[in-house]
Amino acid sequence: MLPDSDTLLPELAQLQQIIDQAPPQLQVEQLATVPHMTQQLPVYALALGNRSAAAPALLLVGGVHGLERIGTQVVLAYLQTLLQRLPWDLCLQHTLQQCCIYFIPLVNPAGMANGWRANGNSVDLMRNAPVECVEGAAWLVGGQRISRAIPWHRGRSDKMETESRAVADFVRRELFARPFSLVLDCHSGFGTTDRLWFPYAKSRRQPIAHLAEMYRLRQLLAHTYPHQNYIFEPQSQHYLCHGDLWDYLYDCALAHNSTMLPLTLEMGSWNWVRKNPFQLLSSLGMFHPVKPHRVKRVLRSHLILINFLINATMSYQNWLPLASKDQLHTEAMRLWY
Repeated sequence: MLPDSDTLLPELAQLQQIIDQAPPQLQVEQLATVPHMTQQLPVYALALGNRSAAAPALLLVGGVHGLERIGTQVVLAYLQTLLQRLPWDLCLQHTLQQCCIYFIPLVNPAGMANGWRANGNSVDLMRNAPVECVEGAAWLVGGQRISRAIPWHRGRSDKMETESRAVADFVRRELFARPFSLVLDCHSGFGTTDRLWFPYAKSRRQPIAHLAEMYRLRQLLAHTYPHQNYIFEPQSQHYLCHGDLWDYLYDCALAHNSTMLPLTLEMGSWNWVRKNPFQLLSSLGMFHPVKPHRVKRVLRSHLILINFLINATMSYQNWLPLASKDQLHTEAMRLWY
């Protein structure tokens, strides 16, 4: 246990407790450490299930932005649920024989400990990848190198930050060789409705190569759970930015002929602010539910989504568009572009 980690960073203390008490089926890897004050804070990756490269995989990510604590809490809550089900749930045991579920619950521990969006070097990890917006990014918000004192700083052009590099190296090693993978990166702080965003953030005009697959996944979610509330769309419908981590890794996967579909869950935090305007008095309040009963509501509200993504990962061969790909692509272009 890190000294005073429960006071410094409760989410890291919770993660460390999970690791300390974990069954042997949970495999743990320390991807990196980052400095904070007198400590070195770890970035962990965890795995449950079939590690064979022949099996599909889902990766759950949280805590890329240090202010968005609820993303880490969603990933940790789901991990705890799986660990409690593991000894008795035959359906889960079967699922884990067929696929792998990875977790990187806290990508940016120094930023979260500081109460910053950026990491400990004042770099925004979602503006840090070596990819450029091709049409004109949103001013400042889309990434800037004017000053580290201004939010959304991109960092150095020749080197990714430790945290970004650790995630990228892990994704390349664990996902690219697999026949299929999904990613869900949990964020908060946009709008009043929960949204599922997919690349690109770098272009409004250029759709991803797997647009038909994304459209089919959206269809599956809407048909299977018709009462869910998610808006499923390309991020570019709202703003463009430089250095998006999932734009970069999606393009890397494409270059390796790998089918990796990254999604970003943008939890609609404006709803929490509307219900409790006093949250605006703190920097955390714009990105976190704050009230304990609202935190619990958020933690349980995404269980169906994550279960759906696990089942879609395990069953990818039954829904990926093959014969109907051209038709799905046409429908997706009509809807989104």
